[in-house]
Amino acid sequence: MCSPSATLTVWAGSWLAGTSAPDDVLGALQAWAPTHTIAAGDPVTGGRSDLPWSSRGAVAGSGMMALLKVIREAAAGAEAWLRLVLPVPGDVRGLPVGTVFATDAVEAGEGLLVGAPGAEGIGLIPLWVEEDTVQWTIYSVPIPPEPGPEMALGEAEYTMREAVRDAADALMKLHTTAVGAVDSDPRELIEAELADYSRHDYPESIPLRARRILDTADHVAAILTVAQREPASSPTSASAIGAQDALLRPLWDAIRAARLVAVHAAARGDR
Repeated sequence: MCSPSATLTVWAGSWLAGTSAPDDVLGALQAWAPTHTIAAGDPVTGGRSDLPWSSRGAVAGSGMMALLKVIREAAAGAEAWLRLVLPVPGDVRGLPVGTVFATDAVEAGEGLLVGAPGAEGIGLIPLWVEEDTVQWTIYSVPIPPEPGPEMALGEAEYTMREAVRDAADALMKLHTTAVGAVDSDPRELIEAELADYSRHDYPESIPLRARRILDTADHVAAILTVAQREPASSPTSASAIGAQDALLRPLWDAIRAARLVAVHAAARGDR
């Protein structure tokens, strides 16, 4: 699993559908950190949710059961859904425009929206406030309409299979043009990255194809992470760095798109 927000989206969706227990959600999140808290992102949200307000970086807030309570209340209603966001500068699709949540989600690179499109809902963003503590900040936000049709699961699966080959080609190209000796074995580094991803479990209810997409996306991400790490590529100039970015960015974009498709399918219980 790529992020705490993805874990919460998948497992909370399974819990709300009645196929997982609250303890299952808590156990999945503890693979990221043993302690999770929730606090309001501003005094107004704190007043609405009856949660403590804390500035960023402060260890304060209610515990995990409060987080599940907030999600259940925001997800009430037939039109409500859980939606993962993985924004990057230049691509903020799916975010409520002009909100503090949108700004903070871009900075964090992740977040979760809960509610019905067009209605008031909540946004959640995780923040490591200590080495063993993740604090989920809650924001009151208008839930935007879906940014547009996503890829079908079949298309996302095919895209990720192609991306494995393209990522391996990129890794080979960057190592071939590396400056100086490369002592480490890329295969060992990739296996280490994959081992970190594999610490995170999926609900039994997750569609098999969605799981395959997420596993393959993790594989591609592991290859790209190794490709970017020194001394593999050792870019020595602005033009070299730009060339590396141009080579890898489309693959990172494909990973984000595929992960969103798979996570949303899992949260909805698609088959």
